[in-house]
Amino acid sequence: MALNGSLGLYFRIIQEGFAVRSHYDLLKWLQGDVQCFLPHHIMLALWIGPNANQAEYDVISVLPGIRTGFLTAETLLSLQRELYGLWLTSGGAPTRQQLDRSQTSAQSERLPPTVCKIFQGMRSLLIHGFRDKRTNQDCLYLMFHSQRYFDDAELIFLEEFLPYLDNALRRVMPMLHAQDLSLTRFESPHNCNPSGLSKREAEILDWVRFGKTNSEIADILGISISTVKNHLQNIFKKLDVFNRMQAIAKIGQMTAIKDQTRLRSQLLLEGTSGQSTNPYRTVSKTMPLILNET
Repeated sequence: MALNGSLGLYFRIIQEGFAVRSHYDLLKWLQGDVQCFLPHHIMLALWIGPNANQAEYDVISVLPGIRTGFLTAETLLSLQRELYGLWLTSGGAPTRQQLDRSQTSAQSERLPPTVCKIFQGMRSLLIHGFRDKRTNQDCLYLMFHSQRYFDDAELIFLEEFLPYLDNALRRVMPMLHAQDLSLTRFESPHNCNPSGLSKREAEILDWVRFGKTNSEIADILGISISTVKNHLQNIFKKLDVFNRMQAIAKIGQMTAIKDQTRLRSQLLLEGTSGQSTNPYRTVSKTMPLILNET
């Protein structure tokens, strides 16, 4: 795969994938630097058991309403049959499919009807998978984009990236299909913080750290831009700062102090118990910051 001088970024993405432990981590990972190589709006994972009428799935997306649990059992079965058929037709190789009828008018009958109906507004689909011989399951991974078509480089990247994506997802607790998965219920690392921020404020600050604009945060959380701005003003007051950059720096200092305290406590416990543990360390990630908004 030609990385065009981005080999360091590629290896950093792989390294960060090893730190994924929750759906929130997975969402941030896929919406971060992964987008440089594989831009997408929806990631759908399908696990198809030995019985073709059995399937499980998980959805990772920042689009409103696109969450695990939004598919009925009947729709899921129709969906998996279409997608499984596409993958088998390709000989089990990574393949892509245009979903824009205006671009495939001569072959519109070949478009997967259930996929087009469920994922209205998506323009293209990228699909790849593998057979898990231990569980006798077929595991499919699908990427959807609403504005462009997937090119050859992205097709190749998915093939090479798939083992790392699968490894990350298998470390995440599966979501209940009937569960309401609003982003506020993801495991944000700042939900328990010493700054006095509410869960919503901590969540918004997390997206600020992730490089999202006020408009993007509003779309992700399903709230207005003015509400985002109001939350940011409350964040600034609680942290005693004046802008986004200062807020990120302040919460970073607080988190560092908290981590150091926890590590010292752990070392003391190890010294008294005579047992040694290997504390899980999260890979730090530097994201582009939007600093000209309030």
